[in-house]
Amino acid sequence: MTDLGLNEYQQLAARTSGAGREGDFRKVIAALGLAGEAGEFANLVKKLTAHGHAIPPETLADELGDILWYLAEAASACGLELGAIAQGNVDKLRKRYPNGFSEDASRNRDR
Repeated sequence: MTDLGLNEYQQLAARTSGAGREGDFRKVIAALGLAGEAGEFANLVKKLTAHGHAIPPETLADELGDILWYLAEAASACGLELGAIAQGNVDKLRKRYPNGFSEDASRNRDR
């Protein structure tokens, strides 16, 4: 299996969209789904780190996939492409941290 590009993933994921309908309701469902799935991932990480559970990487990948699906759904609901969102974020981070992240750069950056 080859790696998908973000925009291709978004298009393929949209094939299974439907519960969110359209407009603002779609954005709400995407936001709630994104928060819920992020909470499930966070809970697994808590069990891994605080409770000593053995969480297989495949289980974490499954939850991250659900997060990605809702992120794609949110982007689609807003009329945005994941690829453009990713590029904008990388551009922002390059400007904010031109030499990569450091605690000093974080404390002393322009807001």
